[in-house]
Amino acid sequence: MDTTHFHPMIVHFPIALILVGFLADVIFLFWKKEICLSKTGFYLMILGTLAAGAAFATGHLFTNEPGAGDIVSVFEKHETFALITLLLMTAGSALRLWSVIWKKQNPLINWTIFAFYLLGVISVSYTGFMGGDMVYNYMMGF
Repeated sequence: MDTTHFHPMIVHFPIALILVGFLADVIFLFWKKEICLSKTGFYLMILGTLAAGAAFATGHLFTNEPGAGDIVSVFEKHETFALITLLLMTAGSALRLWSVIWKKQNPLINWTIFAFYLLGVISVSYTGFMGGDMVYNYMMGF
């Protein structure tokens, strides 16, 4: 079995889970009566963070780093923003999990979690863009 296929199989999960979870939280800001949206955002945030960890691990362990050329800088950006995504989402998820378990709901904590989530969305989007750039413009993995 070729382990280089693990990363491409996994990477779509954190992108989808993080983006849809954030969208659920944003919609919840406008329709506070729909508590299910906040719970959906919470669960997707946790799952997205776990998926980001899996994507980072499979990328780090099972993909080959390019040796030379313009692709090296694209690869480094992709790898850096993958780590940033993982750190942002881990921090945001840990804070949100703590606030749910200990029932600590206040505007400062909620907006801090929202900021981590927003930055995670931006970071995972850029990471995915750089990954697509490597695949489609540099034919990495073919």
